[in-house]
Amino acid sequence: MASALTETGLPATYWQNAGGRRWFGRLARRLGRGNDAQRLLGRSGLLLVESILRWLAIARALLRSRLSGHVAVMDRYAVCQYASIRAHAGSRWAEWFARRAYSLFPRPDVTFFLAVDPAEAVRRIDLRAEDHESEEFLSTSTAAYRSLPEFGSFVVVDANGTPDEVTARILEHLGALADPAYARP
Repeated sequence: MASALTETGLPATYWQNAGGRRWFGRLARRLGRGNDAQRLLGRSGLLLVESILRWLAIARALLRSRLSGHVAVMDRYAVCQYASIRAHAGSRWAEWFARRAYSLFPRPDVTFFLAVDPAEAVRRIDLRAEDHESEEFLSTSTAAYRSLPEFGSFVVVDANGTPDEVTARILEHLGALADPAYARP
């Protein structure tokens, strides 16, 4: 998306805003504490660390994008943390706290929700060979996103096709964003 926006004359930079779950999972394995970050830090500890790290990553991305004059294209934003808290059975307090902390950030111009069948998502994750998720968890995660009050404003994209097909579907929705007259929310 960042490349497509830049090609239309709207400079954009892509940012990955991971919360550290994969890194802590690797650390857990090295320390002999199981295969995932939750076994290392506990559910509440991991959700807290993930919330802080993602907040810092988003703040960095927004600041650097503002300073460069580029649009920030992010793979994760505040709603991803709210969904993570729900998918990992975090407390209402954890989501409340995250919502307060993340409320400092502007609403995104657009949020794309890439809808993928859980079996296809597992296949793709396994092909990357960087981590693993179960179909059950991916279904829970999808339900968590769909339960968010913000979900009604998401652009839902069928992402079961090839990368080129999915990219084409996303690009269909970017035309309005590239228009200089577009009124940002």
